[in-house]
Amino acid sequence: MSSAAGTMDHHDHDHHHHAPSGITRWLFTTNHKDIGSMYLWFSFIMFLLGGSMALVIRAELFQPGLQLVDPHFFNQMTTVHGLIMVFGAVMPAFTGLANWMVPMMIGAPDMALPRMNNWSFWILPFAFAILLASLFMEGGGPAFGWTFYAPLSTTYSSDSTALFVFSVHIMGISSIMGAINVIVTIMNMRAPGMTYMKMPLFVWTWFITAFLLIAVMPVLAGAVTMVLTDKYFGTSFFDAAGGGDPVMFQHIFWFFGHPEVYIMILPSFGIVSAIIPAFSRKPLFGYASMVYATAAIAGLSFLVWAHHMFTTGMPVAAALFFMYCTMLISVPTGVKVFNWVATMWRGSISFETPMLFALAFVILFTIGGFSGLMLAITPVDFQYHDTYFVVAHFHYVLVSGAIFSIMAAAYYWLPKWTGHMYNETLAKWHFWCSLISVNVLFFPMHFVGLAGMPRRIPDYALQFADINQIVSIGAFAFGLSQLIFLAVVVKCVRGGEKAPAKPWEGATGLEWTVPSPAPYHTFDTPPEVK
Repeated sequence: MSSAAGTMDHHDHDHHHHAPSGITRWLFTTNHKDIGSMYLWFSFIMFLLGGSMALVIRAELFQPGLQLVDPHFFNQMTTVHGLIMVFGAVMPAFTGLANWMVPMMIGAPDMALPRMNNWSFWILPFAFAILLASLFMEGGGPAFGWTFYAPLSTTYSSDSTALFVFSVHIMGISSIMGAINVIVTIMNMRAPGMTYMKMPLFVWTWFITAFLLIAVMPVLAGAVTMVLTDKYFGTSFFDAAGGGDPVMFQHIFWFFGHPEVYIMILPSFGIVSAIIPAFSRKPLFGYASMVYATAAIAGLSFLVWAHHMFTTGMPVAAALFFMYCTMLISVPTGVKVFNWVATMWRGSISFETPMLFALAFVILFTIGGFSGLMLAITPVDFQYHDTYFVVAHFHYVLVSGAIFSIMAAAYYWLPKWTGHMYNETLAKWHFWCSLISVNVLFFPMHFVGLAGMPRRIPDYALQFADINQIVSIGAFAFGLSQLIFLAVVVKCVRGGEKAPAKPWEGATGLEWTVPSPAPYHTFDTPPEVK
């Protein structure tokens, strides 16, 4: 009996510590690290795909006049580029980081709902296959901007709208399942002794982000469903002729859309709050205030949606309310920036690649925040609205904000994921090429925007030609720089110098207590947190 129990125990142990192999490992896996890796690779593929669409846009805008693509296809590119970058690149990358790191950071053996975790990933490729297939339909793909305003998306769109709606529903289902999983894991599976106020900030930011996702994804589902019934089933939610209101679409969309913006930036705050203390070799300044600031940003994000709608003719009292609420959000955000700078103050800083990306994040994200404050001022928003100034603003927040923080996270945790150190020289090439090109790409857009160049147009007046040329050169340089990133990651996965359990001297947290690469199953017995 005892020997049989022993062999069973041995088999059990084997089963837990040796990853299955072959294609079935990836199809049926419930392991949080496998699922995290699939999310990260998926988001990188989508990043390259959405980026190539952006390059079509910038190639067309290299010179005034219609050059390469017809205006309708240009609109399809702007629409699908936005949808892919938001739902296919940024959000899955953060979900992948959450899958990989949250269980390790809280000392949990896995995510709480592993089968749902598998499903929430595997429906994503289908969602994007449906969206991309719509480009090949008669009449082309969605061409109404990623915000799909009615009546553009209801009355004046092609039949691909149905595919677009269906794919957005699937993306939303995936996000909600991922969010439920994160919340249940964090609430129920923390190691003994890890109170809420001892959790790493990345865990906190994701915890709050998950509640935002559950709150706003159903709103998006409602909006796209109304678009669907307006287009195909004769309802008139947004059709003024039938008693509907197109401005109501904007209210519903932005009630989702503004918290969505914070869903794409709060996890970045968590990443940067892990990296800056590690490379400053100092504990994070003001931990509690960072947690409360994150919660405040999340709460306020529900009170600012109509700052996207100042030009719709809302009452002055409403415009003032949304203006002041938007300005109020800059207070907790300012607290965060102050705390990051205070953490670095008199620290023993070293400039490895993760720290470089984190520093670029702090500086460039702050620039994006300032232009956001400019857009929040109701009277001047009439000048900025729907110009390239807005494009410059949100790309500073989402590219040099969200995407730079994702790259910082990738470099920071790559040794833990792969067991190898990445090539620091190549990584620094990636950083400097990205940093220079991203500013050449987006900074000049502020000027053409202030001069009145409207966004989402395939042609423009002659006076904008020089700056648009510079911007397009920056775009191609930024796109090519990401191939260096791909090279660094592939090289690191394949081999390289062995990584110690804790490759960064100042790093703290449970994830650095396990060997590198992290074993297939971590924490069979939960660690004690002192």
